[in-house]
Amino acid sequence: MANTNFKQKEITTKSGGKYTLQHPGVRNVTRINDRIKNKHGVNSEERICEEMFKHVVVMPKMGIDDFEEYKEMVEVANKAYFFITGTPDPGDVEQEDEVDDK
Repeated sequence: MANTNFKQKEITTKSGGKYTLQHPGVRNVTRINDRIKNKHGVNSEERICEEMFKHVVVMPKMGIDDFEEYKEMVEVANKAYFFITGTPDPGDVEQEDEVDDK
């Protein structure tokens, strides 16, 4: 049975961009972690970004080519990855609020 109660998190980038992240569920996180690795088992930056924008960043819905700034794209993708893996974001000075989407 699918869990439809996924946590969301609002983030703001250093440049002021606002994004909504939604956790895709534990099974999907494991699948994402498998897909982002290259043939040597090393994380691929492009694959991480693609997976985060496809499965985690829900508002605004964007892809790599929609960003004007590389720095902004990487910051959003990193924050999304830290969120789904439960890793503290070293760039966070303040904690964003998580909301339950019911």
